[in-house]
Amino acid sequence: MATNKIQTGIRFEPELLYKITQVARYNKRSLNAQLEFLAQTCVKEFEVEIGPILVDEDALYNK
Repeated sequence: MATNKIQTGIRFEPELLYKITQVARYNKRSLNAQLEFLAQTCVKEFEVEIGPILVDEDALYNK
């Protein structure tokens, strides 16, 4: 299955990873989907408080 998402490696303390995994299970999400949801929520809250984050398309795709 093709995707336009970028794969990353994130390090967590074991206890935090366990807790996020439990939250994901409660929300009936995969760990990846929960982390993506949390990141999107963080960005939305930031943009409401600080303002829109402009995306540099050249930097985004390493042009």
